[in-house]
Amino acid sequence: MDMTQDPRPLYLLALGQLQKLVAEVTPEVLDRPTPCSEYDLRALLGHTVGGVHRLAYIGEGGFAQDVAAQTGEIEDGEWPAVLGRARARVEAAWADDARLDRPAVAPWGEVPGRAAVGGYVMEVTTHTWDLAQALGSDMPLDESVAHAALGIARFVLPAEPRGGAVPFGRVRPAPADAGPYAQLASWLGREV
Repeated sequence: MDMTQDPRPLYLLALGQLQKLVAEVTPEVLDRPTPCSEYDLRALLGHTVGGVHRLAYIGEGGFAQDVAAQTGEIEDGEWPAVLGRARARVEAAWADDARLDRPAVAPWGEVPGRAAVGGYVMEVTTHTWDLAQALGSDMPLDESVAHAALGIARFVLPAEPRGGAVPFGRVRPAPADAGPYAQLASWLGREV
């Protein structure tokens, strides 16, 4: 993705895929492991929805570090509604085109607003894949979203160093026939 482009349509496309998958979540699967090894499915949902709220907060002019990228306790059947409210908030926070060129304080530092949204394209896309894997979902994911997120990941996240201040595992080899989601997951340290 060209960082001079408006990342909001891509972010909303990625978020829409996430919403469709979240609708598949049932209470009995919330304790399943995910490819994001530090989270089970419930914790991954909390982290991902928290990230949507964090991006909204950044768009509202707040500093990312002021708000946790994790929701509190959510009733098991409430995930779709909670994510829907987070989406409405993020859309409102980033509705003004001028916000894309204003400074924004993301978890990785002060960047133009479009770079903050672009970083969250990578976040939502990756965690959508994590969720799909944990659910064993057969819902097709839009490969154009993964291609863009992979481009962002390779641009902003070097192969080394990883760990410590860089919250991603080492790059793992992707299978030769890996699609863009598996390539993205491998770049971000997941075993595919």
